[in-house]
Amino acid sequence: MPTLFITPTLAIDAHEIEMTGIRSQGAGGQNVNKVASAVHLRFDVRASSLPEAVKTRLLALHDQRLTEDGVLVLKAQEFRSLEKNREAALARLADIIRTAMVPRKQRRATQPTLAARQRRHETKVRRSRLKTLRRKPE
Repeated sequence: MPTLFITPTLAIDAHEIEMTGIRSQGAGGQNVNKVASAVHLRFDVRASSLPEAVKTRLLALHDQRLTEDGVLVLKAQEFRSLEKNREAALARLADIIRTAMVPRKQRRATQPTLAARQRRHETKVRRSRLKTLRRKPE
């Protein structure tokens, strides 16, 4: 397996990615129980050669495919051939890493405008009046 290029400047060596052929789920013919056409891809984020900032963002993802040990596990079984499933798993890994490379936009705290506060107050007053009309007369 060759080197996986994430961006023109970032690549992952082949020895960092562990791929295993497994049997695919779902219905199939007589061949389904003999052929391992699905792929399990395991990528250890902590032990990888990725930049520290990308590693931190990857590990901070709340993703069910990320284990507690920091291993990203992907399963590809869309295609019938093992080779196409390998390519699909590598493409998904590259997409996940690319999304983790983009830093999140910093949120700036803002306050509601005076007009927005007045509108909110008016709706509260209107709602309160409506509810008092529903009460039983005293």
